Amino acid sequence: MIPDYENYKKLVDSLKSASALLNLERKSQLHQDITTICNHLVNPSFRIAVFGPFNHGKSTLLNAILGNRTLPIDLIPTTGAAITVKYGSDVRTRIMLVDGTEISRSGTEVLQQFAILDGNRQMQKDVASVEVFCPHPFLETGVELLDLPGTNDRDEQDNLVREQLLSADLVIQLLDARKLMTLGERENLRDWLLDRGIKTVIFVANFLNLLEPDEQKQVQNRLLFVAESFRAELPPGFSNLYRVDALPALRARLKGDVAAANSSGLAAFETALQNIVEILQPNRGSVRLPRVEAIASQIQFSLKAKIDPIAIEIKSFDDKQNTKIEIKEKAANLIYKGFATSVAELRDWLALPKLLTKYQADAAVALAENNFKDWQTNTLKKDLIKLQFAAIKWLEQAYEFFQEERPQDLLIPFPSEPQVTLPSKPSNIDDLSEPGSIAVGGGIGWLLGGPVGAAVVGSISYLLNKNIQQQDEQLANESYHQQVAKLCITAIEGYLSLFSSQGLSILNEYEQKAEKVICFEVSQEPVEITKKRQSLQQLQDCFNGLLKELEKVKILSNHQPYKQIPKYTNTNRKYSPQFERVQTSPKKDPGIKEQQENTANNNRTRVKSVSPPPPSKASPSPRPEEVEAKFRDWELNEEIARMKAEMRLPGFKTGKQQNTTQSNKAPNQPKTQTEKDKITRAYSILGLQANASLAEVKQAYRTLVKKWHPDLFVGKPQLQKQAEDKMHLVNDAYTILSEK
Repeated sequence: MIPDYENYKKLVDSLKSASALLNLERKSQLHQDITTICNHLVNPSFRIAVFGPFNHGKSTLLNAILGNRTLPIDLIPTTGAAITVKYGSDVRTRIMLVDGTEISRSGTEVLQQFAILDGNRQMQKDVASVEVFCPHPFLETGVELLDLPGTNDRDEQDNLVREQLLSADLVIQLLDARKLMTLGERENLRDWLLDRGIKTVIFVANFLNLLEPDEQKQVQNRLLFVAESFRAELPPGFSNLYRVDALPALRARLKGDVAAANSSGLAAFETALQNIVEILQPNRGSVRLPRVEAIASQIQFSLKAKIDPIAIEIKSFDDKQNTKIEIKEKAANLIYKGFATSVAELRDWLALPKLLTKYQADAAVALAENNFKDWQTNTLKKDLIKLQFAAIKWLEQAYEFFQEERPQDLLIPFPSEPQVTLPSKPSNIDDLSEPGSIAVGGGIGWLLGGPVGAAVVGSISYLLNKNIQQQDEQLANESYHQQVAKLCITAIEGYLSLFSSQGLSILNEYEQKAEKVICFEVSQEPVEITKKRQSLQQLQDCFNGLLKELEKVKILSNHQPYKQIPKYTNTNRKYSPQFERVQTSPKKDPGIKEQQENTANNNRTRVKSVSPPPPSKASPSPRPEEVEAKFRDWELNEEIARMKAEMRLPGFKTGKQQNTTQSNKAPNQPKTQTEKDKITRAYSILGLQANASLAEVKQAYRTLVKKWHPDLFVGKPQLQKQAEDKMHLVNDAYTILSEK
């Protein structure tokens, strides 16, 4: 199938787009090659170029083929431009100047003015193209002949020849039999033809008639060697070597001497040339595409040279940004987990049934004994502050980490002190019998005094233990001190109910406001990076598009297409964890437990065994779940502290990268026997076999911390001292093994 503009339009567009994106200099070799091959791909004519050093008879050979002196010939280098000979109804010449001027003349005399070298043997700098039209039957078949300036004369001429050869479907390399295949000709054959995918080449030896018969045989043998050493891609059955005595052939053709034309070799060469063209012309794509392959390879390397540095820079930027975001997201999630757990504990504590169970009896007793205010301050307020602080500290962590909205204080007020109205005292109870509304601060026990007051306090405990808190029909039959006790219990229930409802309402509002604190803003990327990202996308699209078009025409490439670069959302956006109330106890939440374990595995900071202050006599030993909560908070705090440190370091790595690096890193061998002994002892302290993995070391450390944490032995001085000593050993062992 004859290729046309539509067949190669997209390939040509891809080549031109690549040239534009590469910002090639117009005079650069690659830019000129791209322009030439693009024009050649869509040229419907079959071009035959005659190529060789000056004075080898190129124009003479073409004139012999045409049968007239169409082209200028002389004994000195004359052709100063690439002259294209095309079919025309009459002989005429068209010259295009660089400034766009067109000069059209009948005949070819105008060539003497524009197409030959000047007095200094320089090409005409103002000439863009030279075309000669000739009514020859060979040209009428769609063939164009290209007469090129001689090589090995001036660099400017060599550059023009090199460029024009790329647009030739068939190259005739003219050889001088008197000085066969010089070093320059061999270099041009390699650099200008073979390396650029131009392999449809025919060698024509000229001037063989000027040699003696013995010399002719020697030269013919050398010519055969040259032809055999070059594997031309010609149709099967055709030689790539011919002898044509160009000047005798031209004279014979001008005289109409058929016998002389045959003896000069012209007739045999013309026949072979016409047959070769007849075969190659319908499938010229197989001739042209190898040149595209050679140029496309250069384009791809040039594109990669621009793409890869930009891609590396953008990937480095993205990695740093993603790592920062990943750390911030992880920190936000950790802080939210801690905050949500603390809020859940406070909400659970504020639930009325929990408040009644934990405080109603003591509060009612304090009310009866005139100690309610002290009880509120020293017990209820103290417990509330501890739980409030546990929630507030996470928002302070968030503000310190993200610097978003400053957290507000969590203020849960206490209701007014409860008041009770004493019933009328029976006449048989001592001497104080005045009823009335008595403020709590007055002190029921003080008012009643003596045995009655003590009986009220005792009845409070009795009634609550019996779960009798409602008025019933037996009220009138109850003892007076039981009636007063019920009034105290009811007053405390009302007080705690109001405290619970107000506290839960305030806590809900506080939790909603926390969303503005535990969040961070992902800012826009710099304009400079955005521009580079756009440039990279264009270059990669161009590279991939060129690969695709080359594949369509069966040109394979060693390069792989670039993957789509991640799109960056170049807008400011907020990230905040999913705020959901934690309804279950944190210690039963498998998600939190899993987070704690992951945090511990990434943590290399050891627990400090600091001796707590001596407990008061009334202070109970902490429960195991309380130590677990402390350990959990410590892990979250340490993890956040580590992330803060990472955020401030250039080139920091994510925990996953750090773990990978550590796992792939060969352990340092101890240099001394002392170091070996320390490591052996450390394994023994943690109860591990020698060379246990780092994960096993961490797990053993966690287990021992939970077993020997000094807080577990509050109120037991001897055991607490033993635990502190044990923790010192455990900490030292963990440090040695985690850093070895």
